[in-house]
Amino acid sequence: MDNRKSMESGQTNPAFDHDTEKSDTQSKSTIEFDSFQKPVGDFDKRLSEVSDPEADNFISERGQWSNQLEFLLSCISMSVGLGNVWRFPVIAYQNGGGAFLIPYLVVLIFVGRPIYFLELCIGQFSSQTQVKIWRCNPLFKGVGYASMIATVCVMSYYCSIMALTIFYFFASFTKELPWSKCNPDWGDGVDCENLGNTSIAEIYFVKEVLKEKSDINDGIGLPEWRLTLCLLAAWLVIYFSLIKGVKSSGKVAYFTALFPYVVLLTLLVRGVTLEGAGAGIEQFLTPDWEQLYNPKVWYEAVSQCFFSLNTGFGSVIMFASYNPIRHNIYRDAIILSVMDTLTSFIAGITVFSVLGYLSHGTGIPVSKILGSGGTGIAFISYPTAIAQFPVSQLFAVLFFLMLFTLGIGSATASAGAIISLFADRYPHIKRWKITTALCATSFLVGLLYVTPGGQFIQYLVDYFGVAFVIFLTSVLEVIGIIWIYGLKNFISDIEFMLDIKIGWYWKICWGFVIPVGLTVILIYSFSIAEIVTYNSVDYPSSAIISGWLLAIICLLPLPVCAFIAVYKSSASSLLEKLKKSTSPAENWGPVHPKHRKEWFEFKQLHHRD
Repeated sequence: MDNRKSMESGQTNPAFDHDTEKSDTQSKSTIEFDSFQKPVGDFDKRLSEVSDPEADNFISERGQWSNQLEFLLSCISMSVGLGNVWRFPVIAYQNGGGAFLIPYLVVLIFVGRPIYFLELCIGQFSSQTQVKIWRCNPLFKGVGYASMIATVCVMSYYCSIMALTIFYFFASFTKELPWSKCNPDWGDGVDCENLGNTSIAEIYFVKEVLKEKSDINDGIGLPEWRLTLCLLAAWLVIYFSLIKGVKSSGKVAYFTALFPYVVLLTLLVRGVTLEGAGAGIEQFLTPDWEQLYNPKVWYEAVSQCFFSLNTGFGSVIMFASYNPIRHNIYRDAIILSVMDTLTSFIAGITVFSVLGYLSHGTGIPVSKILGSGGTGIAFISYPTAIAQFPVSQLFAVLFFLMLFTLGIGSATASAGAIISLFADRYPHIKRWKITTALCATSFLVGLLYVTPGGQFIQYLVDYFGVAFVIFLTSVLEVIGIIWIYGLKNFISDIEFMLDIKIGWYWKICWGFVIPVGLTVILIYSFSIAEIVTYNSVDYPSSAIISGWLLAIICLLPLPVCAFIAVYKSSASSLLEKLKKSTSPAENWGPVHPKHRKEWFEFKQLHHRD
C-alpha cells in the first residue's frame, strides 16, 4: 500500500507511506485543520507511552472479523431479515403496487444507501460503537443512547416472532399439518361449520397459538407455556451465537446468510409454477401511478428502507467497527444494498405468486387473503397455501426454518450492538457475562409478548419506542456528523481510510437530500399521526400512558447528554461552551496509534494544500 497518491494533491499520501518524514510544521503545539485543532504534543506523549504491540493487544481483546467474507455475510444476514419476506411485499401492494417500486428505489439510492455507507464508514474509521462515535461531536452523544434504547425495544419483541417460527417449525413435523383441518377444541371452542371468510390457518394462529384476547382492558394474561419454551430456545441460539463476539457470530453467518436464499429460491421456483401465480404477481407489479403524488407512499418507502437495511439501530456501525481500518467498505456498501433490494423483489414475487395461487383456489381476492400483512403473511397466508402443496410438511419445515434463520441474523446483530456498547464501556467485565445478562433479561422481558395480550404490547412498543425514535435519531445522526462535525472533515476521514475520492453523489445526498428530505418527511409524519389502535381495537388509557412514557425514556438521552456535554465544557461563556461541545474530543480518531499518527499527517498535508 506504499506510495499511493493523494486523490486531491497528487502528492504521496502519508497514510499509505509509513516511511514519510514528519514535516517541520508538526513540531508546533497544535495542527489546525478544517474546524478543529488537535494537541500534537499530548498525542506524541501518548504515542511514546503506548506501543504498537499494546495497541494490537487492545484490538485483539476487542475482537476483529476472522476474515472479510464473514463480515460481508454477517451484514447480509443482518440486513436481509423478516422484513424482506413479509413487510416489503405488503407495503408495496398497499402503496401502489409497481408504482411503489419507483419511490422505493429513489429513496434507496438517495437515502438508504448513503446512510448505510455513512454508518459503515464512521464505525470502521473510529472502531467504536454507536455511542462512542460521538466523540466527533459530544453534543449529539444522546443520539447513540436513544438508538440503543430503541434497539432494545426491537430486540425485546423480535425474538417473540422467532418463537412463533419455532412453534410452527415443530408443528410442521406432524402427519397432517395442524392448520389444514379445523379443530373445534382450539382455544375456547371453534364452530368449524361456520367459519365464514376466516381461514383455518387464521383461526389456528389466533385461537390455538396466540390464544389472543379481544382486548387488554383487564390485563394481558399469563405467558403461554409452549411459546415460552420456544422463546427460551430462540434466546439460547442467540446466546451461543454471540458468546465469543464476532468470532462466533461470524461463523454462524455462513449459515444464516446463505441458507435463506436456498429456501427462498426453492419457494420462488415452486411459487411461479403454481396455477394462478401470474395473477398474484400482476397484483404485485401493476402500478397505480396516482400513488406517486401521495406523500404517505414516500414516507412508507423511507420507513421500509430503514427497516430493511437496518440503519439507525447501531448494528451497522458495530459490525464495521470490527473491521481493519483499510478494509474496502465502499465495495461492501454497494454489494449489500443491491443484495437487500434484490432479496425484497424476490420475496415479493414469491409471496404474491403463492397468494395468486391461493386466490385462484378459493375465489377470494388477493387483497382479502393478504389482510393486514405482517405476521398474517408469515403465519396465516403462507401456511394456508403450503397446506395445499404436495409434500406440504417438507415445504412447511423449510419455510419456517428459513424464517427463523432470517430472524437469527437480525437478532444477533441487534443484540451484538448492545453487548459491544457495554463491553467497550466496561472493558473490565468479561464479554460472556454481559452477553448472559442481556440475553437473560431480554428473555424475561420477552415473556410479555407470549401472553394472550402480547400482540397488543408488541404493536404498542413498536409504535412508541421504535418507529418514530429511529426515524428521528437517523435524521439527527446525519445532521450531527455532516452538518456539525462537517462534511469536509467526514469526507477527509473517508479518503484517508479508503484512499479513494468521494464523488458529488455522496456529498449531495449527505449534505442536503438526507437531512432536508427526512426532516420534511418527519414533519409530515407528525401531521398524519392518529390515535394508536391494534386491529381497530382501542388501547386502555393506562397502555397509552405507558407508551408515551416509553417514548420519553427513548428520547430523554438527547437533551440530557447535550446538557452534560455543554456543562462539562471547559470554556467560560455559554456560547463558547456550546461551540466546544460540538467540536471533536481529543480522543476522536482512529484507535491504533500508528493509524492515528498517519491521520494527523494526512490532515496536516491537506490543510496545507
